[in-house]
Amino acid sequence: MADITSAMVKELRERTSAGMMDCKKALVESLGDMEKAIEWLREKGLSQAAKKASRIAAEGVVAQYTNEEGTIGAIVEVNCETDFVAKTDNFINFANKVAKQVALANPADVDALMAQKFVDDESKTISDLVSDATVAIGEKISIRRFTRYETSGVVSTYIHLGGKVGVMVEVDADGEGRLQDDVKTFAHDLALQIAAAKPEAVRRAEVDASKLEKEKEILRAQALNEGKPEKIVERMVEGRIEKFYKEVCLLEQPFVKDPEKSITKLMEETAKATGATLDIVRFTRYERGEGIEKRKDDLAAEIAAMQK
Repeated sequence: MADITSAMVKELRERTSAGMMDCKKALVESLGDMEKAIEWLREKGLSQAAKKASRIAAEGVVAQYTNEEGTIGAIVEVNCETDFVAKTDNFINFANKVAKQVALANPADVDALMAQKFVDDESKTISDLVSDATVAIGEKISIRRFTRYETSGVVSTYIHLGGKVGVMVEVDADGEGRLQDDVKTFAHDLALQIAAAKPEAVRRAEVDASKLEKEKEILRAQALNEGKPEKIVERMVEGRIEKFYKEVCLLEQPFVKDPEKSITKLMEETAKATGATLDIVRFTRYERGEGIEKRKDDLAAEIAAMQK
């Protein structure tokens, strides 16, 4: 039997995008002949992942994982090509596995994640799982991004519309406060709020300075275009910026379940009821496919190309 080296397996994997174990088996079956190994994989339908590598994957889901203690959480966006596949159990289960991996193995970035051994099956890497899922599901699959929180407070996650939107929020709660149901409910309500109201920052100091200046410029131009005297334009801009803050700052937004109170008021009420000191530390909101240019099918152009 030919001596199969790790370098050979790596080369075959790079050329076919098949799973690591499948590549090794192909090389064994072909006695180390690289081209025959590629043919073996193609015959077995295991190199299909390579054919799908150039496709656009803009559908998919945002998945989440939180440990039982509520101190570690992760959300991850996993993409595929069609909405139909995104709704299948196979794809959703795969995305959930990736979220669990991120939460428990704490990769530095997507490249590091792909190289990690899967926490539930160390015979495979996450890259192997992606290749296997690509073959099994029949579409290009890619892990686009993830965020992981670990805290002594509370992490809460929320997935909306079957994975179209995913949110994770961290709440700092002193002492035994993090164990109280009211604190956990508050954190969950925050996740719902973030999903629905799309805040951009927790508090004013975190609002992007360049965006704030741009907003002021726009508001100033609007006031001048309305024919307002320059001497009162600045006061008008200040008033409208207050409204802007209420739209983009989580703490100042009206609570979606009770618009008569702000999120700050909700936090104060929860702190008073529980005796805990609370603070909203950070949040992440993912919307599936945001920023990805989706493929636009042009049937007429395709037919014209075929005729040529």
